[in-house]
Amino acid sequence: MSTTLHLNWQAISPERSKLGESPFWHPHEQMLYWVDIPGRELLRCNVFTGHIEHWALPSEPGCVAPARAGGLVLALRDGVYRARDWGGALQRIAGFSHDPRTTRFNDGRCDPQGRFWAGTIYEPRDRRLGELFSVDAREGGKPTLALRAINNVVSNGLAWSPDGRTLYWADTQDHRIDAWTFDPTSGALRRHRLFAQLPPKPEGFRSDDMAAAATYGGRPDGAAVDVEGNYWSAQFEGARLLKFSPAGELLAEVPLPARCPTMPCFGGDDGRTLYVTTASNGRPAAEADHWPDNGRVLAARVDVPGLPVNFFAEG
Repeated sequence: MSTTLHLNWQAISPERSKLGESPFWHPHEQMLYWVDIPGRELLRCNVFTGHIEHWALPSEPGCVAPARAGGLVLALRDGVYRARDWGGALQRIAGFSHDPRTTRFNDGRCDPQGRFWAGTIYEPRDRRLGELFSVDAREGGKPTLALRAINNVVSNGLAWSPDGRTLYWADTQDHRIDAWTFDPTSGALRRHRLFAQLPPKPEGFRSDDMAAAATYGGRPDGAAVDVEGNYWSAQFEGARLLKFSPAGELLAEVPLPARCPTMPCFGGDDGRTLYVTTASNGRPAAEADHWPDNGRVLAARVDVPGLPVNFFAEG
């Protein structure tokens, strides 16, 4: 039986993102990074002072990860790019065949071996054209691109288990989280199974109806995994995180002071600070009284540390 876990949430800064996503804690820099997708920018924050730096980008950034050799790897609307320095030149290292007018990159991160993974979102949302790719640059030369999974609409929730043998991937539109057995050597996905199925939106649901909002638990967005293998899933429009055991059992519901959480990550020196990005773009005005931290990055301390960020590896 699940419990309700109440944490002491604080916003790391008064600033709000339109659609904050893809947070990660950089252990060498002691900085928190995230993207604002419609804001077309990458942000990083000194959480000790609250100072935030902004980097304007040429198109929507779906996700970002640090690189072992320094700098970052980013998935923009039309491909994967390498940035050697903050605010510096963007080198396209992988292009894709999807139509950027209807499809863009969304959630992604690196696997423990250093491959960068990113999923796409089909923005009309009327066909299952979302895909999951990996980019492998470990051998040097031109990075190797591989299509790993298909049959999705809104790619989200990508994460790995502590032993690196299970990959999780969610489809936000279907309120569904899937799992695969992951081969660390090849990156192949096998033994696909349903990890968790969340209830659909109630019939006639309207985002601006605050009474109806209480009847909807949200849909799975981004996720993070702790050292015990528990999967923490942000529930967009549900004002909560859900904590699942490695077996898919719901362990806890974690209420939030923002209605649209997008992705959690663990950080701090001990990995026990839980950060959550949230969204404010296009939200009804009535939400401000109920969820005052829409768009802000939230932080709270937890008992069990999370897995650290994986770095992009190059030959």
